[in-house]
Amino acid sequence: MLLLAVGMNMFAAKQYLDSCMIRIEDGDTLYMAWLHDVWVYPPLKFKNKKQERFYWKTVRDVKKCLPYAKMITADMAYADAELAKLPDDKSRRKWWKSYEKYLFKKYESDFRGMYASQGMMLMKLMDRETDRTSYELIKQYKGKASANWWQFVAKLFKNDLKEEYDANDKDKIVERVINLVEAGQL
Repeated sequence: MLLLAVGMNMFAAKQYLDSCMIRIEDGDTLYMAWLHDVWVYPPLKFKNKKQERFYWKTVRDVKKCLPYAKMITADMAYADAELAKLPDDKSRRKWWKSYEKYLFKKYESDFRGMYASQGMMLMKLMDRETDRTSYELIKQYKGKASANWWQFVAKLFKNDLKEEYDANDKDKIVERVINLVEAGQL
């Protein structure tokens, strides 16, 4: 921990420190610290202002949507566990309807304030967190007809609910931003 505090103020040291522990062995005091992962990428070189704006817009969208994607994933895990406990389809539908109302109350005001690009980012992040596309998630919880309807609406706005998250190619910049945000480097 002493090495961490050298050359930086304590606030900066705490930012990278996950936890600290003191252990005494044979009369010696050992200071143990666990640190966040640190991601090192080559510096970005933007060809033009448009590319730079795209990057910073991606940073803004990831910072806003990543916590929601993680909360929704936890809500889905809870819903799946509860639905698995119920004995028949009628009780599942009744429980799901009440839980859906709860979720609308919980997230509606936040989602209404999002930009369209943040909604698209949330769809990508949900695919990354759950390994299922938005289309598959809607189909699982609301049925095929509803999933097809929302796919039609998405296509009207030049989007695709069946599009998969591709961290190695198409969504490489998004993955970089996610790693940096989760590590507290952005």
